[in-house]
Amino acid sequence: MSFEVEIGYSSHRGPRPQNEDFAGAVHAPRGEESRGLIAAIADGVSSGGHGLEAAQTTVIGLLGDYFATPDTWEPTVAMDRLIAAQNAWLADHNRRRRQDSAMTTLTALALHGQSYTLAHVGDTRAWRVRQGEGAAMPLTVDHALDHPDLRSRLTRAVGLDDHVRVDYMQGELRVGDCFVLSTDGVHGVLKPARVAELALATNAQQASDALVDAAIAAGTRDNATALVIRVLGLDARQLHDELGDARRLAPPAALKVGELLDGYQITALVADTGVHRLYQARDVQTRALVAIKTLHPSRASDPEERAMLAHEAWLGQRVGAARPPEGARAAARQGEGHPMNSRGEPGFVRVHPRADEASALYTVFDWHGGRTIEQMRQGGARPPVAQVVAAAVQICKALGRLHRHGVVHRDIKPGNLHLGDDGHWRILDLGVALSGREGAAQRELHAGTPSYMNPEQWEGALPDAGSDLFALGVVLYQWLGGRLPYGEIEPYQGARYRRDPVALSRIRPDVPIWLDHLVRKAVARDPRQRFETAEEMLLALERGAARPIGAPGATPLIRRDPASLWKIALAISLLLNALLVFWLLFLPR
Repeated sequence: MSFEVEIGYSSHRGPRPQNEDFAGAVHAPRGEESRGLIAAIADGVSSGGHGLEAAQTTVIGLLGDYFATPDTWEPTVAMDRLIAAQNAWLADHNRRRRQDSAMTTLTALALHGQSYTLAHVGDTRAWRVRQGEGAAMPLTVDHALDHPDLRSRLTRAVGLDDHVRVDYMQGELRVGDCFVLSTDGVHGVLKPARVAELALATNAQQASDALVDAAIAAGTRDNATALVIRVLGLDARQLHDELGDARRLAPPAALKVGELLDGYQITALVADTGVHRLYQARDVQTRALVAIKTLHPSRASDPEERAMLAHEAWLGQRVGAARPPEGARAAARQGEGHPMNSRGEPGFVRVHPRADEASALYTVFDWHGGRTIEQMRQGGARPPVAQVVAAAVQICKALGRLHRHGVVHRDIKPGNLHLGDDGHWRILDLGVALSGREGAAQRELHAGTPSYMNPEQWEGALPDAGSDLFALGVVLYQWLGGRLPYGEIEPYQGARYRRDPVALSRIRPDVPIWLDHLVRKAVARDPRQRFETAEEMLLALERGAARPIGAPGATPLIRRDPASLWKIALAISLLLNALLVFWLLFLPR
């Protein structure tokens, strides 16, 4: 189900000569629909009739510029910077006007993914109404003096001081949630139960009209404005949803076989790396096996590890299958051919969206029987060439999809390439992948397995799509030849990549020349000789012997060992000096 809302707006000046309220809502522009929408309401306050100007400029400025901020900014960061800029502008104008100052209250609501972010200054309010909860739940606290005769005196407002303090709140969205943004002309005369009753009218526009009409009928003494937003459908979870859960939830304690975790019964501990724990579990409702990944208890309080686990969960949903439709779990339980039974996008393990009632921080994946290349190699037998080529084709396609999402895996190795019982190859473990949305700590982490990292990374270059293709070439060379093209590489090793890889056809005569050339091209010392994209490598694999590529040229000595010329010059110098000494000491003069 895609993100969908219904919006209603109504405003009346009431007994006042001028309406100084202002409100609006804006959807994300085309192509950025996942950023949701932002809505805001403001109640202008002035001593010279400029309250409407303050309210209008504040709301229009926020709505107009919110989606112009980088999508890597958290909603709180984007709103804070925009509100601070508007506050500085208003405060400066008020200093110039002196006696004719203007301020405004502001309540802004951003809906994104499956969560909301609220920003609030002053005495406008935000309410959340849910079926079965009775009265509307206030999400804001008024910034006004708590005295019957002074309730119109604000303690915080946009334009009141040089710096404005904004209250922020974040929460979870559900289908059917109704949000009401109101000015004090509405909520000042209507009780929360009445707000809830009117907000749940036939549609959002009728609800907003009903709220304002009820406020006028109740004798409000101020402008009355209501903005009603009803959530009809939710988008896939966004990164900020996952990060919010990572901050809110704690990883579970060590789980034993037979224990229950939110409807999953643990059946086995699969792996314990000291950083993560991986369990096999069974969904009690569908009886399907799943994999549960969570943090080791010793890392439970590490905020960076929590953020990386959240990033992996979001990334897995982004590159995998979409959220199953309603009723999928029931259909799977009945064994029907429902999308819930699908295994997600080819090449990746499907991530299950976290349940609304999740009690701990963990990620649920589909369970796939089968083996990784690392496990296959432990048997000692060399794989058939046809099997390696078929695997390389599927893995190249998956890498191409990953790179088109703008994602770099950073840890392609035999242990992360898995052949399932269903015959599909999958890329595992997006824990250290780069997406452009990861935190600084993850971005600066020198991740990856040294023997599979391209030479440029040891020279300070950043990982990119080419890094994944080089690593895949190393995996294919090792799988076919039984050894690494450049030998074991250690992080502290100084003399790396000092020789070109031996031709695979010399190690295994059954490896065709075209495949030998292809793999050596993928792991060439010079990046200019390698494949530029996964699609280029895939095309070479599919063409095979029909259109073979040429053998990569030998890497010049100066490229393999930049200090080699100095070494040669030193050796020649030492030889000449030795000859000179010999001539001076032993030859007749």
